[in-house]
Amino acid sequence: MAERNVDTVLIEGLAVETVVGVYDWEREVTQRLLVDLEMAWDIRIPGASDDVADALDYAAVSERVSQCLQAMKPQLIERAAEELAAMLQSEFGVSWLRLALHKPGAVPAARSVGVRIERGVRS
Repeated sequence: MAERNVDTVLIEGLAVETVVGVYDWEREVTQRLLVDLEMAWDIRIPGASDDVADALDYAAVSERVSQCLQAMKPQLIERAAEELAAMLQSEFGVSWLRLALHKPGAVPAARSVGVRIERGVRS
């Protein structure tokens, strides 16, 4: 039986300023979204080589997530989560991910609202 890879690369609290929301006023301002990512990645190779070329480049992932959200300007965070997950799997070869997208201040009585999704298969 093959060994199961349970290694995870984390990016937590990535702040992105973008247009997001369904109300007219929301389409005219930027708001902060916070992104938390867990991505399955076998860290044994970069752990042994100590070479960034063998690792999942979290700086590149963070930059791409920011670019994607800023270009998308979603009405719903549900759409943003789905598109981010698909992009990460396609462009970075991530087989499994858990993504949380938070919209702080969207509901005055709550610190944040958001969605959390999992996509792919953890090998």
